[in-house]
Amino acid sequence: MLNTLVKEAIEVNMPDQYWVQAELASVRENRGHCYMELIEKDSIDGSLRAQARACCWKNTWMRVGRKFTEATGAPLHAGMKVLMLVHANFHEAFGFSWIVEDIDPTFTLGDMEQRRREILRKLREEGVIDLQKQLRISPFCKRIAVISSATAAGYGDFCNQLADNGYGFQFETQLFPAIMQGEQVESSIVAALDKVFNGDFDCLVIIRGGGSTADLSGFDTLALAENVANFPLPIITGIGHDRDQSVLDIVACVSVKTPTAVAEFLISNLASTLERVETCATRLTMATQQYMEREKMRIQSLAQRIDSSSERRLLIEDNRLKLLAQRIEAVDPVNILRKGYSITLHNGVSVKDAAMLKEGDEVKIMFATGTAEALVK
Repeated sequence: MLNTLVKEAIEVNMPDQYWVQAELASVRENRGHCYMELIEKDSIDGSLRAQARACCWKNTWMRVGRKFTEATGAPLHAGMKVLMLVHANFHEAFGFSWIVEDIDPTFTLGDMEQRRREILRKLREEGVIDLQKQLRISPFCKRIAVISSATAAGYGDFCNQLADNGYGFQFETQLFPAIMQGEQVESSIVAALDKVFNGDFDCLVIIRGGGSTADLSGFDTLALAENVANFPLPIITGIGHDRDQSVLDIVACVSVKTPTAVAEFLISNLASTLERVETCATRLTMATQQYMEREKMRIQSLAQRIDSSSERRLLIEDNRLKLLAQRIEAVDPVNILRKGYSITLHNGVSVKDAAMLKEGDEVKIMFATGTAEALVK
């Protein structure tokens, strides 16, 4: 048979093992074996240049798969670039495939880092990488939009930390569920961002549980980074990893390690505001008390000056009145009459000149004691 000849030719001419670089188009496990579709794309236009099947048998896959996952933090998945140690195999019934003997996880991590750097370069060129850093978290930030998996332990930790804060702060949170691991991270979070955009919130929180750099590769995409960078609300990330920051962390307004740390940040933000308000209240109270004390002293001083001035004024007026009384007493007609003088009245008018009278006029003469009437001759 022709296929038998092909098999023999491959076994004779390709007996060695080869390190092969390829992109995974698909990955699936069946009965402990791992079946993969390998592709190579053109570096310029991305067109397909080569394609082949690969298989890692159960005994080998148990070792190789575990080692790869432990090193990268993620299992093999479509879209990942890998470096595999393979040997050629041709089966008369199933055709050609590469049999995988080993996988180098450092190559995959290096490819992811290169892609990450390229994304950051594009974000800098677009001038959006620092847009979120220009936003400010409100000092009264209490209305929180949350993008996370509803069943994630990290989300539960976040909510519990906010609810059990020692200050008794009441936060308002609303969950916008999203897929936080795997190939759908980008599209799922972007869809959630669109929903948050129409709400009324002080900030947005993106959280998930722990993971390694490779496990968090979904957060290292250009489209997701652009959406986060241009989002109008300040975004706080806590996607639970202790290694290098993801692209999402870099473009966010604030980045902390874990969901619990995000909750602590929000609590601390409100606590700082409370402290500032209480400090201002204390200062205002002290300033008011000092002002009132100064005014009290000023009023007391004015009262003393007014009292002293009033006493002096009353004394002066009393002396003036006494002098006026003396003057009035001195010119009192009664006192003059007592000295022997008299007053002559004609028709009720005092006579000051004899020419005012003529013979026959009747006059009335007033003395200090008593009166008398007379007839002018």
